[in-house]
Amino acid sequence: MLDIKLFRERPEELSKALAARYGVFPVEEVVGLDARRREVLTLTDDLRSERNQGSREIAELRKSGGDAAGLTERMRLVGEEIRKNEEMISDMENRIQALLLEIPNIPHESVPVGEDEDSNKVVRTWGEPRKFDFEPLPHWELGEALGIMDFERGVRLAESRFTVLKGLGARLERALVNFMLDIHTNEHAYQEVQPPFMVNSETMKGTGQLPKFAEDLYSCSSDDLWMIPTAEVPLTNLHRGEILPEDDLPLRYTAYTPCFRREAGSHGRDVRGMLRQHQFDKVELVKICSPESSYAELESLTASAEEILKRLGLPFRTVLLSTGDMGFAASKTYDLEVWLPSQDKYREISSCSNCEDFQARRMNTRFRPRDGGRVRYVHTLNGSGIAVGRCLIAILENYQNRDGSVSIPGSLVPYMDGTEVIGK
Repeated sequence: MLDIKLFRERPEELSKALAARYGVFPVEEVVGLDARRREVLTLTDDLRSERNQGSREIAELRKSGGDAAGLTERMRLVGEEIRKNEEMISDMENRIQALLLEIPNIPHESVPVGEDEDSNKVVRTWGEPRKFDFEPLPHWELGEALGIMDFERGVRLAESRFTVLKGLGARLERALVNFMLDIHTNEHAYQEVQPPFMVNSETMKGTGQLPKFAEDLYSCSSDDLWMIPTAEVPLTNLHRGEILPEDDLPLRYTAYTPCFRREAGSHGRDVRGMLRQHQFDKVELVKICSPESSYAELESLTASAEEILKRLGLPFRTVLLSTGDMGFAASKTYDLEVWLPSQDKYREISSCSNCEDFQARRMNTRFRPRDGGRVRYVHTLNGSGIAVGRCLIAILENYQNRDGSVSIPGSLVPYMDGTEVIGK
């Protein structure tokens, strides 16, 4: 959520910044409502002062035996006017809050301006795509032939975009989770967390999933609970409503969770295989830090996610997203895109974002500076470290052999109990 002061003090600058998001946002409506709210608030404060003075005069009149009837009636009318104004103020505050929750974050000045992914900027590339001496198969054909993926039973058990992993496929998924968590906790100084996989509406609102993206979420409305779309939601909300000592910052959290998304806007994209699922596994990275360090922390977080792909020997590129392609809460985002031979292109496998104080304002998460200065909002960052299912897909496709078997990356063999090849 953006600071209301931006609407009061720099509305033109704010409108220009939001225009780079290529949407229509109610800046003028917020400015008008806020101005009217403050105007009514001033009038109401004056009425309260009048009522207080009138109450003193009525007490003096009664004490002296004078007639206070006229003044008493006047104060009754003043009280009624105050009540109406307070209702009006409350309504305007609720409306302002609702509008603010629908407005995205402001892009950082370093973000390329553009309407969609065509304006994204490739920052760096790692590894060379493998040159096959045979026609590489897509992961769904490999997985079914090896008996480690069952798409038909996934649909039978649930619906489309659900998959059953079996045998060494399930083992590979588990190996990837443990591999990623070990690197992030042992080498990158993240604290592992096992959060709830369901959260309440306030938690969803804190990171920006609600109210804007309700149609993409799975809910249990009778209990006010939502299935998490990413571990970012519970991890970032761990300190909702708290004031943290600056000496505790930065906080670094990592978690494995399943993630649940309706994919309401996917419109039939990636319907084959496991690339776009309603349920998928992910290892998430979250940082909570001071504003002064957040962009250095973004580079560090991105590097942690990149390291996973490097250890697995998977070619990838790091892409700086344009203003029109970034997520709702982000000020700046790097996407990691892994090479998929069957598609002959790079596909997203991680998004690493700095949300600055956008989520912190929604969650009311602040810190107290060590120098004793005023309490300030923290900055929050998140990134996939990384999407496990897509990583499994990339391994199958990049490490496949002519005979249909798949070699296991060396760094994963210890996590696979010594298995080096998945064969028929």
